[in-house]
Amino acid sequence: MYFILYLCSMRIIAKCTLREFWEKNSATEVPLKTWHKIVEKQNWKNTHDIKQMFGDASIVGNNRVVFNIKGNQYRLVVYIVFKVQKVFIRFIGTHKQYDHIDAKTI
Repeated sequence: MYFILYLCSMRIIAKCTLREFWEKNSATEVPLKTWHKIVEKQNWKNTHDIKQMFGDASIVGNNRVVFNIKGNQYRLVVYIVFKVQKVFIRFIGTHKQYDHIDAKTI
């Protein structure tokens, strides 16, 4: 019996959430597209891998990670399932809007 090992890259669910946000907040288009392009090529195994690439990302628990977008003017909260290489967009908003959510449960 043979097993083939596939190196999977991250699948981001869903890019349309990012697109809808940057269409309303044009200043975020380039930073969000850049973030997406970088992340979709990754094969992260754990949060340590994320911190090596994004040193200012916050690991908040419950498989949630907060990324600073556009010089920390915006926050992007994702839920990551490392085993299946999926990143689920849970929240994108201003720093002020972020202050009104619980990043660990959103």
